[in-house]
Amino acid sequence: MPVDTDAAVADLGEFRFECGESIENLEVAYEAYGEFTGDNAILICHALTGSQNVASHRTQWDRQSGGSSGPPNSAGQARAWWSDIVGSGKAIDTTEYYVVCANVPGSCYGTSGPANEAPDGEPYGTRFPPVSIGDWTRAQRRLLDHLGVGRLHAVVGGSVGGMNALDWAVRYPDDVQCVVAVAAAARLDPQCLALDGIARRAITTDPNWHGGDYYDAETGPTDGLALARQIGHVMYLSKSSMDQKFGRRAAGRDMVRDTFPSDPAADFFPYRDIESYLDYQAEKFVDRFDANSYLYLTRAMDDYDLSEGYESDAAALAAFEGEALLMSFTGDWHFTTEQSETVAEAFRADDVPVAHHVVESDHGHDAFLVEPENVGPPLRDFLHNGVRGQAVTDTVAADGGDDPEFAPVHTSLFSG
Repeated sequence: MPVDTDAAVADLGEFRFECGESIENLEVAYEAYGEFTGDNAILICHALTGSQNVASHRTQWDRQSGGSSGPPNSAGQARAWWSDIVGSGKAIDTTEYYVVCANVPGSCYGTSGPANEAPDGEPYGTRFPPVSIGDWTRAQRRLLDHLGVGRLHAVVGGSVGGMNALDWAVRYPDDVQCVVAVAAAARLDPQCLALDGIARRAITTDPNWHGGDYYDAETGPTDGLALARQIGHVMYLSKSSMDQKFGRRAAGRDMVRDTFPSDPAADFFPYRDIESYLDYQAEKFVDRFDANSYLYLTRAMDDYDLSEGYESDAAALAAFEGEALLMSFTGDWHFTTEQSETVAEAFRADDVPVAHHVVESDHGHDAFLVEPENVGPPLRDFLHNGVRGQAVTDTVAADGGDDPEFAPVHTSLFSG
């Protein structure tokens, strides 16, 4: 039977980052769901600004704090970001699997990061060591050792969490049977690198950033962080979804521009729905996330390259002997279906059983969060059966040709 959700912070001792710098005590905040039986553990890797709170609605932190905003440094974390996928009777069934989700180093939801106290008693700020996705993977391995978990049934991740999952196949190929990367890629393309660079510049040019030492200041770099988040949201949406949801409509006379100051002439022009939406998202985000953490985590994502240190992606994955599921969405221009197919080809080159499930969607990158009806069925089937008997390579090419490699679909390629 499942046990109560375990929400905790593990002190993993001294940790040396890939950059060569160390901290004396790496604390990792995590949540665990279900009961460990020895071979049923699944690690879930969260997206860029996500947290360990993948499924629960009322955690140990709520019980201990009477419903306050969450674990230390959480600043009001978003709740249960994949609760439609993880839970009793769901695609990742917590009555069947022991599920662990850990907040990554450099973040601000309980795991050691820039906002944490350094040995001198002051917040680290930008003195915190630079972090990489490899550091996230190594910290997760240390946490699982701490929990008594050896080999994993699966590592599952979305967005940059999917990169994290792929890194497990490279770094610990013998420790995981199944790898699932949803809306992910082997590396970011130059357009996304450029937008991330602009987002970071918005933070570091905010006069209230103070070189990263703003924790004792009356006001932090909220304007810069808000702009960075707005850039991110534009990356997560598709042209089609923005047109359908917002169009060119004005927000209405009762709406006000209160997130950013506007020039006097702006009052002559409409304040549009899309502007109002982005302002609302930015206002919510600055209340829950740390600006320095945003700098650290986007740099880790930008730096990731599956083939780093190897001749190719296939060479990087050569030691992995499990199975893989890749999921992508046609409306996602942040991590495209073509990028997922490139990873699938690397697995195929190593004779790794791999399924690339492509969902035709208008939602953009956010589809992996908002379309559980498309994510859940193939994920559930893959965790139970792998790619055996589910002939993904029998699908018809989207152009009607003979290429069976992958094709956009409306329904699951895996029969239930």
